[in-house]
Amino acid sequence: MNTQPVLYPIAADLHCHTIASTHAYSTVTEVAQAAAQRGLAAVGCTDHAPAMPDSPHIWHFHNLDCLPDRIAGVRVLRGAEVNVLGPDGRLDLDEDTLRGLELVVASMHRQTMPPSSKEECTAAWLAVAANPLVDIVGHSGSPQFAYDYETVIPEFGRQGKAVELNEGTFRVRKASAQNCRRIAELCKKHGVSVALDSDAHYHALVGVVPHCLELLRELDFPQELIVNSSVENLNTFFRRRGRSLSL
Repeated sequence: MNTQPVLYPIAADLHCHTIASTHAYSTVTEVAQAAAQRGLAAVGCTDHAPAMPDSPHIWHFHNLDCLPDRIAGVRVLRGAEVNVLGPDGRLDLDEDTLRGLELVVASMHRQTMPPSSKEECTAAWLAVAANPLVDIVGHSGSPQFAYDYETVIPEFGRQGKAVELNEGTFRVRKASAQNCRRIAELCKKHGVSVALDSDAHYHALVGVVPHCLELLRELDFPQELIVNSSVENLNTFFRRRGRSLSL
């Protein structure tokens, strides 16, 4: 058993899925209760946006206001994992819907993004970087969607985005791990914020990010650049993003 102390504890898990995405297996309440058991202050319910084949209906995102702010003492952030649809950076939720959310993660998935060249993926991510409604860049290390990291990572920083290090990468996208290391190295070099997220599709995995933590230990990554390493960091991140949230 590994008894090494955690160097970078997290205060929130900003990318989790519920049964609204039917390849996930836990309710909002179960996700929040699991977050409470791990001592998290907040959890992001970021189910897949409509272009994903088994995503919830658009009404799911319009009706998130019916959720209480807190469940089991944990702040539940009403969000979405939106899909990047092409080189122009188009997303699969309209601006009005995005403005009604508290947290937006943008990702590329093979089910929703056509095969693209490095140049096209670079253009797409630069467009996403310029979109003020996107908060977090989701699991962007996939070799299938390789982009010019040296050009785009600093732009994510200039636009106030957090770049996600996703625990799911080390379980189901293992080919992405080396790219994720390079992305983390560039975030450190350019002072770009990161978010450590589980991408949990089952409540027992909420807040569980050991591979992400180990990677940052190896890189001696600055604590202040991890947006969800503390409530203070998270509040600062949301304030800079223009989000009227307080944890």
